[in-house]
Amino acid sequence: MGVPEDLTAAELRILDAVEREGSFSAAASKLGLTQSAISHSVRVVERKLGAVLFERGRHGARATAAGARAVMHGRGVLRLLGVLRADAQAASGGELSTKLRIAAFRSAAAQLLPSALRRLTTRHRQLSYDVAIVRDIDDGTAAEVVAGRADLAIVNLPHRLPAGTGLVGGTLVDEPYVLIHPAGEDDPRSLPVIDWQENCSTETKAWFRSQEWLPPATITVADDTVLLAMVAHGLGMAVVPLTIAADRAPGVVVEDLGPAAPRRTIGYLATPELARSTAVRELVRELRAERTSSPPNPSDTDGGGDDPGIMMGPWREEQ
Repeated sequence: MGVPEDLTAAELRILDAVEREGSFSAAASKLGLTQSAISHSVRVVERKLGAVLFERGRHGARATAAGARAVMHGRGVLRLLGVLRADAQAASGGELSTKLRIAAFRSAAAQLLPSALRRLTTRHRQLSYDVAIVRDIDDGTAAEVVAGRADLAIVNLPHRLPAGTGLVGGTLVDEPYVLIHPAGEDDPRSLPVIDWQENCSTETKAWFRSQEWLPPATITVADDTVLLAMVAHGLGMAVVPLTIAADRAPGVVVEDLGPAAPRRTIGYLATPELARSTAVRELVRELRAERTSSPPNPSDTDGGGDDPGIMMGPWREEQ
């Protein structure tokens, strides 16, 4: 039996382009190659791997199960080649120069990333960023890491993934839920409840159900920014994490729910290889710096909290 032929980086880039663009012709245009060159390269890779990677038809090119796995691993290999180059140059005294791909849900992106990236860019001016906003539903941002489209995912914890993903991660911020309502209300807890589809872990939902004063939501929306606008217009009250309350409009009041209030824990996930890269480790350090200042009073602004540890799986916490 002969030695298996390795795939080249150029072949991996072609697989990535075909899967992203959905056709050989579009991939050729993207890469500046001819369609025949793309077709030939895919056939060579399929021969090397001994599997059909794309279904060809009038719909274009659709990845088979084998193709999807090949593309996922190929993206990981290409990313590690970039990390290898960036980390080697930085270790030899050069500038850390790479693009960090971050997947985050909206409130985390809006409240945690700007100041963290500002500090990181001050130290590493050659870094650039690609931030994808992904709804926190089902596998959410973590799916971007699993698929090779992101280096790091900011997630709500606990976050459970299908077995075999092999991701590592840790805690970034722990914060309480607070009550928000329009100013000037004599009895704000009598107002209708507004909620949004991404809200709440299983534990938080149990707390919601246990509160006799908190009726089922009258209005449910798809985005927390819409929720904040509706509260600002006097349509009701909402129970939200503190970082979301920080985006509130003037005239919206924040009330502490006391020591028994539910909490939201925000963390990150990455592959073991990328979690060890210089850029990701530096970003995690800056994101964690967001919780080092003293948490302010909820009636004033937003804040972080203590690290409660991790209770989730099947992944391990990065040290």
